[in-house]
Amino acid sequence: MEELFGTGWIGWAIAIAVGVPVILVVLTELLGWLTRRGSAAAKPVRLLRNWVIPVAALLGLLVFANRSPAEFVWARVVATVLGFLVILLVLSALNVALFANAKPGSWRERIPSIFVDLGRLVLIVVGLAILFSWVWDADVGGLIAALGVTSIVIGLALQNAVGGIISGLLLLFEQPFKLGDWLDTGSVRGRVVEVNWRAVHIDTGQGVQVVPNSALAGASFTNLSLPTELHRAGATVTFSTDDPPNEVIELLVDVANGLPMRMPQVAPTARYLGAAKYEVEVPVAGPAAADSAVSLLLAWLWYAARRRGLSLDGDATDPVAEPDRLAAALEQVAPMFRLGDDDRARFAPSCRLERYGTGEVVQQPDRVPDMLRVVVDGGLRLSVVTDRGAIDSGTAGVGDFVGQTVLTREPSFVRAVAGEVTTMLVMPLEVIDEIVHANPAVARDIGQAIENRRRAAADALAAAGIVKAALGRP
Repeated sequence: MEELFGTGWIGWAIAIAVGVPVILVVLTELLGWLTRRGSAAAKPVRLLRNWVIPVAALLGLLVFANRSPAEFVWARVVATVLGFLVILLVLSALNVALFANAKPGSWRERIPSIFVDLGRLVLIVVGLAILFSWVWDADVGGLIAALGVTSIVIGLALQNAVGGIISGLLLLFEQPFKLGDWLDTGSVRGRVVEVNWRAVHIDTGQGVQVVPNSALAGASFTNLSLPTELHRAGATVTFSTDDPPNEVIELLVDVANGLPMRMPQVAPTARYLGAAKYEVEVPVAGPAAADSAVSLLLAWLWYAARRRGLSLDGDATDPVAEPDRLAAALEQVAPMFRLGDDDRARFAPSCRLERYGTGEVVQQPDRVPDMLRVVVDGGLRLSVVTDRGAIDSGTAGVGDFVGQTVLTREPSFVRAVAGEVTTMLVMPLEVIDEIVHANPAVARDIGQAIENRRRAAADALAAAGIVKAALGRP
C-alpha cells in the first residue's frame, strides 16, 4: 500500500477535498431521481453515498494527507471497513441487476431464495478472505482448506438429508406449481397454501397435509390448475335402461348449461357409457369450482329428471306428481282463473306440477313460452338480461305466474330463476285458450299482468341507466 500511495500526497489531498463533495452531490441527485421512480437501484446508490464514499475519503486522509505508514493500525481498520462496505455494495448491485427486475416466469424469478442466500454467503466469505489477505497479510489458504475438508465430511455424513433438501430446492427452482394451484399426487388432492424449502402445504378440505419437497421431486403428480384457461368438472350418473339415451344426453347438457360455474365460451358434453351409465363434463374456471359444480349439477338433475319423466338412479317417482297435490294446486288457483269444480276436473289431466331446485332457470328470455306456470310454493327471482348482465326486476311469489306471453304469442322479456325450492302448476296453451274463451276477463287479467311485469322491467333498466324500448315487443 505504501509503495502505491507513497508519492504525490498533495495531489491526492486536493483530489479528495474537491472530488468527494462533487461525487456526493452527484450521487444525491441520482438518489433522489431513483427514489422518485421507485427504482430498486436506489438502495446500492444510497449505500455508496452514505458509507462507501465517506469511508474511502477517510482512508485517503489517513494514508495520504497525514502520511500515515501502511502498517498504521487505524489505516488497516478503516481499509477493512471499506472493504466490507464494498462487498455489501457489490452484493446489493448484483441483487438489483439479477433479481429486482426479473420477469415473471424467468429463471431469475423462479430461483429459490436459499440459493440466493448461499451465493451471497460464498461471495462474502471469498471477499473477506481476499480483504484480510490484502490488508492484514493473513494466510487464509489453510483456513479454506480446512473448511473444504470439513464440508466434505459433513456432506458425506448428511448426504441423505441434504439430498432430499437439494431435490426439493430443485423442484422449487423449476416451479411446476405455485400458491393457489390444485395438485393431485395420487394420495393427496387439494390446493397449495404454502411452499418453503422443505415441504409443500396442501389444503385438502379436511385439513392441511404437509408433503416433503423430496417426495414430490421423486414422484409424478398432476397440476390440476394447468392449463389455466379451462378445467372440466366431470360426473358419472346412472339412469334406467328404459330411458332413451338421446333424451338423457339432452337432459344432461341442458342442466349443465344452466350452471352458474360453467365457462360460457365452451359447451358442456355428455356421452353414453353403456349399462345405463352416462358421463357429463362441465367446463369451469378451475379446480376450486369443480366440486361445487358437480354438487349443484347432481342436485338439479334430481329435479330435472323427474320433470321429464326420466329415472335418475333408476327411480322416476316424483312426490309432487300425486293427484291430490295437483287437485289442491288447481283449487288454489281457481279464483284467479275463475274455475269451477267441473273446470278443475276437466283440466286436471292436461295440467301437472313441476318442482325446481334453488337457482334453476324456470323461464328463459327471448323465447315464446308454450306453457303458463303458476307459483304454488316457493318463489322466483325475475331479471332482465342485458349486455351488462342480469338486472333484477322483481320477484314472483305464490299465486304469481310466468309465461303470460303464451297468450299473446310474444317472446318473454324476463328471466325467472327459482329463489328456493319452488313448485309450479304448469298449464298448457290449449288449457289457457279454453279458459280465456270461456272467461274473457281472464285475458284482461293476464294482459294487465304482462303490462305490470313490463313496466317493472323498464323501471329496473332505467334505474340501472339502461334504455331498452318496447320490452317484449318486436
